[in-house]
Amino acid sequence: MTPGSGHVSPKARLTLTLLAGGALALACGGVVWRHINYDKVARATAEAAQPHVQVITPAPGPDTRKLDLPANIAAWYQAPIYAQVSGYVKMWYKDIGAHVHAGDLLAEIDTPGLDAQYAAATANLDVALARYKLAQITARRWKALEGTQAVSQQEVDVQIANAEAEQAQVEAARHEMERFKALEGFKRIVAPFDGIVTARMADVGDYVNAGRGDVGSSGNATELFSVADVHAMRVFVAVPQDYADVISPRLTATLTLPQFPRRVFEARYLATATAFSPGTRTVNTELMVDNPNGELWPNSYATAHFEAPGTPGVLILPEGAVIFRAQGTQVALVDSTDHVHLVPVQVGTIYGTTLEILSGLKPDDRVINNPSAGLLNGDKVAIVPGTRGYNAPVYPPAAPVAPLAPQAATPASSTATQGDAEAPAGGAALEASHHHGHLSGPPGHGSHDGSSDNVRAMPEERSVPEAGGQR
Repeated sequence: MTPGSGHVSPKARLTLTLLAGGALALACGGVVWRHINYDKVARATAEAAQPHVQVITPAPGPDTRKLDLPANIAAWYQAPIYAQVSGYVKMWYKDIGAHVHAGDLLAEIDTPGLDAQYAAATANLDVALARYKLAQITARRWKALEGTQAVSQQEVDVQIANAEAEQAQVEAARHEMERFKALEGFKRIVAPFDGIVTARMADVGDYVNAGRGDVGSSGNATELFSVADVHAMRVFVAVPQDYADVISPRLTATLTLPQFPRRVFEARYLATATAFSPGTRTVNTELMVDNPNGELWPNSYATAHFEAPGTPGVLILPEGAVIFRAQGTQVALVDSTDHVHLVPVQVGTIYGTTLEILSGLKPDDRVINNPSAGLLNGDKVAIVPGTRGYNAPVYPPAAPVAPLAPQAATPASSTATQGDAEAPAGGAALEASHHHGHLSGPPGHGSHDGSSDNVRAMPEERSVPEAGGQR
């Protein structure tokens, strides 16, 4: 614009136009950017409002049910031996671990007081016998004079009754003597049956009391010896009420012991209590296992492994997938529109981390794993994948990978190319061999020379698929 004129130069007009256009463009861009950000926030808010869940499908019930329970191994017979007479231990002849036969002398007890009583009882028997003989002679003489004027009938009857009384005194004295004679036999402590001495509490000079065993300085009485018959062992297992249906004469089990980590022992059914303990709701079940080599010791801890037929038609779910509310036991299902439906189910046997679903669930249902406490019927959820090895079930391969076949010789020019191409396959095979080679093992692995028929090598543990599979 020149001085004194009212016109704007074209250059100034262009500058103003450009400035106005830039301001308008910035305003429009800000509006568009704000709208885009608003949509993003709205979508993120809507997504965050939907619970994120992981979905699994129920697994079919196993063909067999396996149950591992603690067991206690006891001797076939085990007898604590107490003293029946009072006295002092004269000598012991068998120590712990000694193999004994029925009647073998274990110890002798010195009983001077009992010996004196036995001698007195023997003397009293001799006195009673002498009096009885005299009474018999007198009775015969008075009987011969019966019917004469020399004696009366009353006197004859008195002498005959006196002879009978002396005979009774003889019998009493004889029984008293035999009682002390029997006690004299208890001076010898003998083994009641064939077995092994598992405890010796007596020592030379110890005072023992009749019927109470060895009396210590504190006054407590213990057995003198303990003998166990270990040709076969009794196995006691407390079976829970949920598994009581598997108990029958056909029941068998395998035993594993900490001292034999790679061996199992075959046990068979012997008896059951047919009553549950009110405190534990378990039934005491007795098995037996042969022990010809004496490898199993009394009072050993063992694990009994049972295997029973499975229940057909049941489904298996993780314990965390079941909801326990006031409405009852439920599971949360997700339909095709990703909406939640809470359905009641009937729970069967609980296997620890998994449990049986007897009714209310179909094999193709999508079940929410570990549903939150605030999940309600009709909620829309967002399905997210689980983390492998953490909250997603991991299944082992269906079959071990076959070993690689030998490759034919290749030209030197193609060696590098083929080596690069075969490296993944070879690595996978090596990895599979590393994971599955333990299924077969080297020839002869696990064998034990001289083991009995009821003992065999324990196979390697195999992984068992968990209940449910990621959808």
